[in-house]
Amino acid sequence: MEKLLFGTDGVRGRANVPPMTGETALAIGRAVGALVRLRSAEGHRQHRIVVGKDPRRSGYLFEQALSSGLLSMGCEVLLSGPLPTPGIAFVTGSMRADAGIVISASHNPYQDNGIKVFDRHGFKLPDEDELLLDRWASGREPLPLPLALDDEIGRATALPDVAGRYIVYLKNTFPAELTLEGLKIVVDCAHGAAYKVAPAVFAELGAEVIPLGVAPNGRNINDGCGSLHPEVMQAAVREHGAQLGLSLDGDADRVILADEHGEAVDGDQILALCARQLAQQGRLRGGTVVATVMSNLGLELALRALGISLLRTAVGDRHVVAAMRRGGFNLGGEQSGHLVFLDHGTTGDGVLAALQVLAVMLREGRPLSELKRLVQPVPQRLINIPVSSRPVLEELPRVAAAAAAARAALGDEGRVLLRYSGTELLARVMVEGISRDLVETHCAEIAQAVAREIGG
Repeated sequence: MEKLLFGTDGVRGRANVPPMTGETALAIGRAVGALVRLRSAEGHRQHRIVVGKDPRRSGYLFEQALSSGLLSMGCEVLLSGPLPTPGIAFVTGSMRADAGIVISASHNPYQDNGIKVFDRHGFKLPDEDELLLDRWASGREPLPLPLALDDEIGRATALPDVAGRYIVYLKNTFPAELTLEGLKIVVDCAHGAAYKVAPAVFAELGAEVIPLGVAPNGRNINDGCGSLHPEVMQAAVREHGAQLGLSLDGDADRVILADEHGEAVDGDQILALCARQLAQQGRLRGGTVVATVMSNLGLELALRALGISLLRTAVGDRHVVAAMRRGGFNLGGEQSGHLVFLDHGTTGDGVLAALQVLAVMLREGRPLSELKRLVQPVPQRLINIPVSSRPVLEELPRVAAAAAAARAALGDEGRVLLRYSGTELLARVMVEGISRDLVETHCAEIAQAVAREIGG
């Protein structure tokens, strides 16, 4: 059965417009409450759910609505307030809560918001559980349990010093024998959930921090800053002579880095340099890195030269984590900057990833500009096409013909990827290969075919 509410990363949309309404949030709260009660083996104890958010204005609306739904199912709600998505995953596990819920639209503008759910261990829910929530919250199926009455109704409390706990956790992922003293780091928090946490972590480890995007007002999240606009951070690196810059997105689960010259370093390059050091230390489990189909062919070639395998998954960090857990691997991520270090955390964490890169820099005594050369990206072109519907792309005659021509021209030295966005009515055409001219030409031709067939 198809999901009506949940996409590739929870529910997302414009605040107060279906599906992102208070009514939907109330229904999701009740559905989560029912799910944790059904899955519990501990009888009638009161179940605890962590609820956190980023600083966007509509967070108050959904925080109250979700809490009401959970309370009506007899759950105890633990409110974290503004906290990065990986922080909520951490707190959920450390508090032995039954689930965690994040209210955030990540890199989207402030007008949007979203809801995503973690299990009791801090991992995103598997598809089968999301489908249950979707059925119950959308009203396609009734809740499997009655609402709570009288003394069974839950209560909500604020978690004390939750940001402090998360800061301590992040610092403990950085090697105890190393220090950031003498380093200057630019930290762009996108006026988002990490505006307090991220600068504090690097400063407490000894770095001189140049903070950007640390004055959220509910409307400026991701606005001309953060991972969508890393050029702001890159310019600050050059201006201040910093050794590293990082740009987080609104909920701080992904990061874009810059080297000491202000040049961007993406997720593929971060995966390669971290994988090499883990392999040298005998700590890269299974000799494998997990990435998505969007990762550049250059990453695959670099890892192959190191004797490391690359396992590709569908787009979305939840698919990366699922593959890592199935295979027993400990490093994975996306080109976009969602990076997962399962030895330390359960989901993408931008601050944690930056700390691991800093550890590699310090241990090898080399600047990031040198370390990133491990990956030589091949030319890659991505075109987004607004569409009116979502038929199977490869079954559209003109699209199939254009894709086949591209694959024939590129041979073994290139790739063609056709997919739909999980959050917007867009088709994505990605082509990569050794020849930039071939990549540009064939990507444009496939995109034109898509537009002719189903353009919106």
